[in-house]
Amino acid sequence: MHSHKISTTSTSVIGTFLICLLLGNSINTCNSFTPLNPSIYSSPALVSNKLTTATTTTVFTNSISSDSSQETTQLESTSSIEELPTSDWELDCYSRPVLVDGKKLWEILITDSSGVLKVCETLPSNRVNSRELRRVIEETIENSEVKPSTIRFFRGAMFNMINIALSEVDVIARPSRCTFALATWLEERNREVYPKMEGYKSSMVSSDAFGNAFLDVRTPVKLPDALRGEKYAFVSLPLAEFLPGGDINRDNIGVGRLCPISSDLPADAFVQGIVILTSRAKALASWLSGTEVAGFKADLRRRTLAMEADISTQYLVAKLNDVQRAEAVAFEEGKDMLNGLHFVSVQKDEDDDPAGFWLLREIPPGL
Repeated sequence: MHSHKISTTSTSVIGTFLICLLLGNSINTCNSFTPLNPSIYSSPALVSNKLTTATTTTVFTNSISSDSSQETTQLESTSSIEELPTSDWELDCYSRPVLVDGKKLWEILITDSSGVLKVCETLPSNRVNSRELRRVIEETIENSEVKPSTIRFFRGAMFNMINIALSEVDVIARPSRCTFALATWLEERNREVYPKMEGYKSSMVSSDAFGNAFLDVRTPVKLPDALRGEKYAFVSLPLAEFLPGGDINRDNIGVGRLCPISSDLPADAFVQGIVILTSRAKALASWLSGTEVAGFKADLRRRTLAMEADISTQYLVAKLNDVQRAEAVAFEEGKDMLNGLHFVSVQKDEDDDPAGFWLLREIPPGL
């Protein structure tokens, strides 16, 4: 039977050095909120000086009122010093841009959040159903040393079939775009595997209107009060802090998640992010953890900042004035430079440790 239990994460804190990194020396304010206290920037940094410089930020308030003829299976379990298998799994079942005997190639991909476990099984097009999908999932669970507690899937077109398949598996099924390891794997296969296969058709590569704000016809919905902060700021952190040897890792972020980081990103780059300041930091971080927050997106044409959640929900966080829009331009440009990588931190005030921290990546279109 499908378990409906909700997983929890023990809270830990990131050292106070993170606050120095999060907020720049010069901060503008708006809408009558008092400036953030600049005195913290004279505090001794607990890390190398080259890591203590952050971009100038603008604090702004929430301005919104309250197919193959034969099956093949591949099971990989690669070991890494930094990464271990996890109980958070990610799943996809969809057709690929390849024709086999005139029919679409269908694949089931299963990985975990660290990208260590990888399972790929092809299905004939006449056997694409919830029963076959459940069989593959159950066989993978049986053969895996680390069993899943949660399985996330991002593809809305396959929601019903995947949801039915998971309903009889003892895991928490979560429709979510927080399938970062899966997205990286799909990008790799789209780039290196499918184009080399006989029957590959570039015209079959899918497109996603959500990847282009001018084509995105969704209307952001009102942000629930439980997710509403009192102040927001565009900020940045050195990418090196998230890499091996850095000071931010899964053990000290408390409520939150860290997505995998591509090894080809420049280590001296800065990751753009958003800080949410609220007197209800712990409560808001807990609520945010349950929304499957997938990212933040600034729509420069509409002058809005939105939070992306679950498969397709978009919450309106704030409207942007001219100054804030300029900050949003830098935010989006920084995301583009690092393949969509960005973060959000929730904290009580500028002197407090984060109550929740998420390193996120905007899922690219065409997967």
